[in-house]
Amino acid sequence: MKEYIDLLRAMIAIPAPSFREGARADFLYKYLIDKGIEAQRYGNNIVALAQKYDANKPCLMLCAHIDTVEPSSQYSFNPYSPDAEKVQEVLSDVANPIAGLGSNDDGASVVAMIASFSRFCNSNSALSFNLLLALSCEEERSGEGGMRSLWPALNQGQVFGFPLSPKWAIVGEPTGMKAAKAERGLLVIDATAIGKSGHAARNEGVNALYIAIEDINKMRKYQFRRKSPLMGDVKLTVTSISAISAHNVVPDRCTFVVDIRPTELYTNKEIFNSLQKITKSELKARNLTNKSSATYENSILMRCVQDLGLPSFVSPTTSDWMRLGCDAIKMGPGDSARSHRANEYITEEELSAGIAIYTKFINHMSQIYKSE
Repeated sequence: MKEYIDLLRAMIAIPAPSFREGARADFLYKYLIDKGIEAQRYGNNIVALAQKYDANKPCLMLCAHIDTVEPSSQYSFNPYSPDAEKVQEVLSDVANPIAGLGSNDDGASVVAMIASFSRFCNSNSALSFNLLLALSCEEERSGEGGMRSLWPALNQGQVFGFPLSPKWAIVGEPTGMKAAKAERGLLVIDATAIGKSGHAARNEGVNALYIAIEDINKMRKYQFRRKSPLMGDVKLTVTSISAISAHNVVPDRCTFVVDIRPTELYTNKEIFNSLQKITKSELKARNLTNKSSATYENSILMRCVQDLGLPSFVSPTTSDWMRLGCDAIKMGPGDSARSHRANEYITEEELSAGIAIYTKFINHMSQIYKSE
């Protein structure tokens, strides 16, 4: 465990906000190569194979992201090089913390997957499938250089020179090693209501703020007919509104932002078009590709989850899962509630449990697939 605790601390010490992960990617690539693992770079993504690739076998991919958000200004210690005494003082009720930016999201999953993956690299017993490790960049910002480009590159043979085409994936995110069998997508809409300015005292013009309020009420009352058996209804929340003007001027422009969490029964485009039809405001989607995801019916991944007695749930947050075209679950050490907050941490025990469960899961899944 000491090697992997040290690896996580070394990762934390290398700043890697989205789009600036180069130094951390260099470090992790060198670490894998020095361990004798066959690895390749694809931009700031790192891909590795556990054993010699067998084209006659399907492929299980372990994937986690190496980038972080920017550090919060409310950190009580250095987010990249935490002082041990200060960490003990701030996290006095936490046993054996490994603290720092990205320790929980997603450093612990990265290190736990590397540790488990390494065991199969050194194992003499062959798995019934190929095992692939993919450490992606730009996940926190849904960047073009991350899994968006890595997934097609894997399938088109642009990494190792032959198509890898994963059949299954375990997406590493802080879930407390519970298995997310689905996750909501994300659709953010910027809306603009256009009116006509006038003097407030003379009741002139067309108030854009009133148009926006009317549209917001229509959105709040709108019922999406399809209800997901896994996720329930589509969730819609207006998170900001602005109509800056002088106190005596009727505003001719009002903007508001809508945060929508889709289910697997709707595409983002369908939701967008439905809302545009009922509103006067001009709607603009920031991104239509952040789709919801769900584990396939009769999934071997969920059989393993059930056989090993792991809890399952539906995740409200998005991940690289939305970029994958294969059956998947989301599972990793840590707690999602600690993500994107000051004084982030993971415990040594959580990291150790993550390594053990990943290893046990892969072994069990190999046995199930071999018996089919």
